[in-house]
Formats: sequence, structure tokens, C-alpha cells
Amino acid sequence: MKKFQFDTTPLIPCSRFSLPLDWNKEFKRDSPLDVEIGFGMGEFLLRSALQNPGRDYIGIESDWERVYKTLKRISREGKGEIKNIRILKLDAKIVFRYVFSGRIIDNIYCLFPCPWPKKAHVKHRLFSRDFLNLVNNRLKDTGRLRIVTDSKMFALWVVEEARNTGFDRTEEEIDAVYDTKYERKWKAQGQEKFFELDFVKNKHKIIKTAKEHVLESYKLKDFNPDKFEFKDLTGKITVILKDFIFDKIRNKGLLYFIVSEKELTQHFRIFIDRRNEKWYFSKADGQTIFPTEGLKLALKMAYEAALATVKE
Repeated sequence: MKKFQFDTTPLIPCSRFSLPLDWNKEFKRDSPLDVEIGFGMGEFLLRSALQNPGRDYIGIESDWERVYKTLKRISREGKGEIKNIRILKLDAKIVFRYVFSGRIIDNIYCLFPCPWPKKAHVKHRLFSRDFLNLVNNRLKDTGRLRIVTDSKMFALWVVEEARNTGFDRTEEEIDAVYDTKYERKWKAQGQEKFFELDFVKNKHKIIKTAKEHVLESYKLKDFNPDKFEFKDLTGKITVILKDFIFDKIRNKGLLYFIVSEKELTQHFRIFIDRRNEKWYFSKADGQTIFPTEGLKLALKMAYEAALATVKE
């Protein structure tokens, strides 16, 4: 049986682009831009793109299996003709902070997000006041956010969080109309009504797009790996060294860090290499990272620790 081949073009590896992304350049046109957070199996995302070829769509999903199945769906049902979808396999909080600039999105949809019903898990819910302020900033003036949920408790929580975030709000109980996997699941279990929240932007919130930092290489004349000691940093930015591997024969090494800042935690590797009678400390190739202030700081701290190995 012939194996089905699918196109991965819609999937964007953000590490290849300068941030925030230039969506007009990505889609090669200036068109209305809509975003779906947590697109699941891609039913609504694909249907919207097919019905509205004059609009561009960005789907955000953190689960690889769902991304994979959606890419297959786009290839199979779109037959290679769909050009107005891009997919980001990332956490939505990271995308809205780093990937989007202000006043760029027309509409945002989130259908049946996880309500995290236990009190201990409230911190995992997506539409906190801070995130809604961020969403406000990324939406164009009069832009819209629509949230649909099966959980009345979650809907009430979102309404409370939305106070003073710059939106007019309408609430409505609706029938099953979106035909997604989770809507079908809840309907099959007997749920007849769902909760639709519409937020229309009425006041712009000032939030800067996270700055992209240049991760420059450092070089030094001398370095003694046997004396290398690194003091972890905790606080607003946390930098923790998890491993240090060094090959004395080849004069090459690797530092492995975990770097946390705001809601973003990254695994970061620094490559150590001796060439032309100099030691070089630089970000290792082949890693998917956002060039943030925390990574820049980790590089600088590694360099300063290396300098200390040869000081008298």
C-alpha cells in the first residue's frame, strides 16, 4: 500500500525567523489575520481557511500528535491548494509574547480549552488577566476574541479575569455548532448547551513585544576546564547549569543550561571550542530557542565563569 505523503510547509520553525514574525512577508500578502489557539484536530482551522481564502490563519497547538494529524488533514482535504494556513507548535503564552507584535490580529478563536477544574490547577488556565491584557495588545482596534467552553465554571472565571482588560463582552448559551472533536464528545455525553464568550477590544493596552537579543559569541585567550565553576542564578531570570561535558583530546565542550524567565523555560546549550589559539563560547547549533534576555545572560555568565579559571 502506498504511504500517504503530506506537506509540512504550513509548520513554522520559529527559530529560523527574526522575532516578532513578519506575517505579511510569511503569507506574501497583506490580508486579515485570524488565530486559533489550541486547534486540536484542525477541523475549525481548515474549514475557516477553505471558506475564507482572502484571510490568513495561524493555528497554535503544543501537542505533536495533533499538529501531525492536522498537517495530514490539510494535505488530504486541501489537495495542496491551501496557502493561507500556518501552524506554530508552541505554547500560546510564548507565541503571544514573542511571535506577535501589537495591533496585528483581527480575530482570535479558542474552542473548548482545558478548564483545569481543580483549584490547585488554576495557574494552568490560559485566559488569566495578564494573558487577556496581552491578547488585547496583539489584537487590532475593535479586534475580537471568541472563547467557547463546555464548562460554566470556566466561563465565569474568564469573565471575572477579563475585568479592566480593555474589552466589551457578550455571553451566550449556544447549541453545538462548531463540529470539533471535543464538542462532539461532550454532545455524545449528553451536553446540549455550550458557553460562548465574545470579547471586542475597546481600549488598547500598552505591552511591549518581547525583544529579540543577539546571542553573540565570546572568545578568550586561556581557559582551564578543570577549574570551571558556575554559580546558578535564581530570581526574575533563573539560569541553572545542568551538565558540563568536556573532551580534553579535542578541546571541545558543551554546557547544558535550563533558563527560565516570565512564562518561558528553555533548554540552552553552549558550545566550547578551541581554534586559532583562542577559546570560543557560543550557542550550540541545532537547538530550537528564542533568543531572549535570559539566554544572553547565560552566555555572559558562562564566559565570566570561564575567565575566572585563569585569573590568579
